[in-house]
Amino acid sequence: MKPEDSLSDDFLKQFKTGQQLNDFLGQIQKRVIEKMLEVELDGHLGYNKNELSKSKNAHGYGQKKIKTQYGESEIQVPHDRDASFNPMIVPNRESMVEGIEEVIVSLYAKGMSHK
Repeated sequence: MKPEDSLSDDFLKQFKTGQQLNDFLGQIQKRVIEKMLEVELDGHLGYNKNELSKSKNAHGYGQKKIKTQYGESEIQVPHDRDASFNPMIVPNRESMVEGIEEVIVSLYAKGMSHK
């Protein structure tokens, strides 16, 4: 079964216009990108950002505007104390996110099939 076949008709009926669907996909994309950045920071730090360590502690978040096929979004980007974290998903000083949309929609569809 393809992931898109697992989405319920009831779920899909909530979208009355293309703009509503586009807004929803933009929100999902924003949340997934932020979670991916947190996981990427954990890998950079070598431990979960909520655990204590003597070096490279996580140091909060900064805001960044990104552009995707769903429009502009403002995301929260995690930072480490020594500013050595340069995310691969949304690199520093870049605002375009390309190619990630298809991955996010696919992941969301797979998640909906498990509910």
